[in-house]
Amino acid sequence: MKELLVIRHAKSSWANIGQTDFERPLNERGIKDAPKMARRLIARKISIDSFITSTAKRAFSTATYFAEAYNKKAADISKKQELYHAPSITYYEVLETVKATINTIAIFAHNPGITDFVNSLGTTHIDNMPTCGVFAIKLHTTDWSKIRTCKKEFWFFDYPKLG
Repeated sequence: MKELLVIRHAKSSWANIGQTDFERPLNERGIKDAPKMARRLIARKISIDSFITSTAKRAFSTATYFAEAYNKKAADISKKQELYHAPSITYYEVLETVKATINTIAIFAHNPGITDFVNSLGTTHIDNMPTCGVFAIKLHTTDWSKIRTCKKEFWFFDYPKLG
């Protein structure tokens, strides 16, 4: 059994209009929400073996807050450029390359691709993945390369405004 936590980056700042989308940082709410959501995962007694993120500043910053909550360093986070505004298929391609020894992955990225990916998993439908939302599923497989075809089971869906 594998566990997948699909996490949209926390709320980002639009304060600097001249800043590229890729370089946008988290805003105050995002800086507050990311550690809060990480603590919720810890409270559920979820252990994370691998942190994978888009290289965009807001996604990497969100992943860093989660990793720190799990006593990991930024260097422990796997950065994947291809997750920046990726379509669903890219999530599958990234996850299929993960070693079978990894049991629980947290993957951090962006809308609209992240919502499309979550819905492509076929466990339940959501209209929109909110910022810093966590969509979790269990995969009935021992190998990440089977993610497209294995049985998937909805685990939970959580986001900052739920509590």
